[in-house]
Amino acid sequence: MKRICVCIAAMAMSLGTVALLPESKRVSAHAQQGAPAGTGVKIDNFSFGPETLKVAVGATVTWTNRDDIPHTVVSTTGTFKSKILDTDDKFSFTFSKPGTYPYFCSIHPKMTGKVVVQ
Repeated sequence: MKRICVCIAAMAMSLGTVALLPESKRVSAHAQQGAPAGTGVKIDNFSFGPETLKVAVGATVTWTNRDDIPHTVVSTTGTFKSKILDTDDKFSFTFSKPGTYPYFCSIHPKMTGKVVVQ
C-alpha cells in the first residue's frame, strides 16, 4: 500500500499539484521548486568553508561555527553582521540582490570569504 501511495503522489507532483491533499492545502510543484534552498558555510579551523560560495538571488546562507573558539561573520560593505558565534551557533542572511559579498571574521580578520549571488 505504501508503494502505491508514493507512486500516486509522484504522479500528482508531475502534474503540478499534490492531489492527495485537500484542495485548500494544495500547492503547485512550481511554487515548491521556486523557493531557493538554504546553503551553508562551515566555520572551522580558522577558515570559512567553502571560501567562495555561489548562490541564486533569494538564497539564504547559514554560517555555522564548528570551531572551539568564537568567530563572527561581517560583510566588508556593511550588508550583514553576525553577533559573536560560539561553538555550534548559527547566523543566516538572505541575499535579495545579485553581486559579490566579501566578508571576514572581525575577531580574526585574516579569515575571509565571499558569497557570489547570481
